[in-house]
Amino acid sequence: MTEVVSIKFKNRGKSYYFDPKGHQVSVGQSVVVQTSKGLELGECVRGNFHVEPAKVIPPLRPVARLATAADLKTAQENKEREEQALRTCQEKIKEHELDMKLVDVEYNFEGNKILFFFTSDGRVDFRELVRDLAGVFRTRIELRQIGVRDEAKMLGGLGICGKPFCCSQFLDEFQPVSIKMAKTQNLSLNPTKISGTCGRLMCCLKFEQDAYEELVKNAPKVDSYVETPEGNGTITEINLLRQKAKVRLETRGGDPQVNYYPLSELQFIKTGKQRRAEVAAEIREREENGGNEPPPRKFQQSISSNPLPRKEHTAGERPKSQDRRPRPQTEKRPEKAAAENPGTPGGNPEKKPRRRRKKRPGGGGNRPEGQKSE
Repeated sequence: MTEVVSIKFKNRGKSYYFDPKGHQVSVGQSVVVQTSKGLELGECVRGNFHVEPAKVIPPLRPVARLATAADLKTAQENKEREEQALRTCQEKIKEHELDMKLVDVEYNFEGNKILFFFTSDGRVDFRELVRDLAGVFRTRIELRQIGVRDEAKMLGGLGICGKPFCCSQFLDEFQPVSIKMAKTQNLSLNPTKISGTCGRLMCCLKFEQDAYEELVKNAPKVDSYVETPEGNGTITEINLLRQKAKVRLETRGGDPQVNYYPLSELQFIKTGKQRRAEVAAEIREREENGGNEPPPRKFQQSISSNPLPRKEHTAGERPKSQDRRPRPQTEKRPEKAAAENPGTPGGNPEKKPRRRRKKRPGGGGNRPEGQKSE
């Protein structure tokens, strides 16, 4: 196990592990740590604790020292300098007429580098801007383009729920959010209602999705036909968090009755599609019977097996065959064959024999003996 402390910088949400190097750090205490960019001032969000080595991303950088009064004074001076750098950079952007929005400015703890964060719809050529800023501040200048979600995380604010943004409080990194999550959570699909201040889908849809997926597994779907303590009905709405369903009960005449039932009291019967098909079949049968009750199932099956009565034919009328398949050929009787061929024994002598066509010499057929084809 490795001993670490969790440090967060400028309340940006994400925290990092550092090696305490023998220091006992308490929650909320400011410390100076060694980072890849040099010394930085951070705030402890979790004191000394042990984690598995697999969860530590090397290299594990150390805690330089606990913040002193001089360190806190330096951090306050850097904050004042950041406000001045923000106004100066905004003026330079207007002079160069660049299509970019300046979001935040960050001085490193040692004061030898300034980082400007901005947003833009496309690529921006800010080389001339960097030269002007370097001439004013006489230090290293870096401009970094960020997205609208990072902008909301830096600036902070209140969401439509009335609480601070999740991204600026406890979310370590952004996760992809889809409209399918809003459908699973039974939310309105209106983009203005499920989007945050940044204009993207709200981050809370992602980290609440796992809880909703677990609740959906044991809940029937909307439009299902279920059995309730007061009779059968159709589910019109489901509240997953309260584990209740709104059911429209079947009534004989009058207005339909709607009640709320816990999901534990409902018993699934069939889907809504199957129920609608069954009701449509009953209405069709009732119309065929002149509005009366449909006959029993056994009688209906006997009727469906012979749907059409047998047609009576008058004398002299030849009935049409229902089976249109060709009849099998049978052998002719000897009397009929002899009548057609008079040369055969028993044939008709009055009927002249059929004249055969002469064949050309050299063709196929029987030839006299000694004759050959050319």
